[in-house]
Amino acid sequence: MLVLQHGAPADMSDRLEKEQRTYKLLEQLGVEFDRVDHNPAMTMEDCAEIDEALGISICKNLFLCNRQKTQFYLLMIPDGKKFKTKELSSQLGVARLSFAQSEYMEELLDITPGSVSVMGLMNDKENRVQLLIDEDVLNSEYIGCHPCINTSSLKLKTEDLINTVIPAMHHNPITVVLNPEEE
Repeated sequence: MLVLQHGAPADMSDRLEKEQRTYKLLEQLGVEFDRVDHNPAMTMEDCAEIDEALGISICKNLFLCNRQKTQFYLLMIPDGKKFKTKELSSQLGVARLSFAQSEYMEELLDITPGSVSVMGLMNDKENRVQLLIDEDVLNSEYIGCHPCINTSSLKLKTEDLINTVIPAMHHNPITVVLNPEEE
C-alpha cells in the first residue's frame, strides 16, 4: 500500500542528489506538493497504483529530438493520449521527430529512462530542451510527475507548475494540441 505524504522526505540521506534538488527547488519557491514513494515505475502501466495513491493521473513525459539531433523537446501529454509524430512535427514545423537517445536525456536533463519529468528542466541550464505541453494537461487542476527519479512521484497544482516552477527553471513552454486517438 502506497502512502501519500505531504512535502519532501524528512530524511534525505538515502535520496539521490538530483531528487534532493527537486525538493529544494519546490520548497524555495513555496510550492506545496504531495509525494508517494514506490518501486521503480518504468512504464505508464507501473503508474496505475501511484495514480490511485495521488488521486490523479501522472502525465506521459516524452523526450524527443529532430532527425539531426540538434533540437530536443520534452512533451507532456495526458496518460490516455497517443503520441503521433506527424501531428506534432507539423505543429512545430519540424521535419521529423523521434525519441531521443538516453545519453541526451542524461546530458541535458540529468535523468534516465523511466524518470523523464518536467522537473528535469531545472538541470537544463543552457535551455537546449523545449518544453511542449498538450492543452489537456494544462486544463487539469493537478499534475503528477517524478522528482527526476522514478521511485517517487509528486502531485502539485498545474497553476503552480506553469506560473512558478517553469519560469524559475527559465523555460517557456509551447502549448500543443494533440487529438485523441479516434475509435
